[in-house]
Amino acid sequence: MILEDDAILVLDKPVGVSVMGERHETDLVRMAADAGERLFPVHRIDKVTSGVILFAKDLAVHGGLTRQFNKRTVHKAYLAVTAPGGLPPTGRIDLPLSVGRKNRVRIAAPRESIEVKDDTWTVPEAAVFDSVPTYASVTTFAVRAQTPERALLEAVPETGRRHQIRVHLAWIGHPIVGDPLFEKAPAGRTYLHSWRLSFDHRGERVTVEAPQPAEFS
Repeated sequence: MILEDDAILVLDKPVGVSVMGERHETDLVRMAADAGERLFPVHRIDKVTSGVILFAKDLAVHGGLTRQFNKRTVHKAYLAVTAPGGLPPTGRIDLPLSVGRKNRVRIAAPRESIEVKDDTWTVPEAAVFDSVPTYASVTTFAVRAQTPERALLEAVPETGRRHQIRVHLAWIGHPIVGDPLFEKAPAGRTYLHSWRLSFDHRGERVTVEAPQPAEFS
């Protein structure tokens, strides 16, 4: 537990546990219900991702918090380990997303159309698919440490699309280590961690942080 009052609960979620929609032993909402407490997820992080997750304890509070996410006034920062290294100190990935076969999220353009200039990855407007719904998606990053084989990034999703950071990094050639979306038989955990979250609560700006997992170093 990171923070709790009578209206909200912030947890440091472990890898392998879902926010909701899973079995009782791997679903935070169900586990809370089994213990006699109702929790309302304000946002989601993937089962393979660790770190900060925010819950409301009643629906009135939940509505105000989710509106902050919808209006993008919440600040989210993640830590990710990618392979290989060799990234610029900072970067911006401005690549639209779409949903393809088997409900898989992908870049909404051919891979070969991705261009990089001034440490920004984009695709020409003419290359964006027009046969499926597409969603503007932007991720920025800063390198915290790297070698030729690995890079530790602080990644900020300016938009909040499903699997956004994971897909963006993979499609520019630097997938997250251990990501089952892009590794056939990953060994160990997925190296993506919901590190920091800032939001407004009862007239104050609140920032919560889940410490960097030791294995990320």
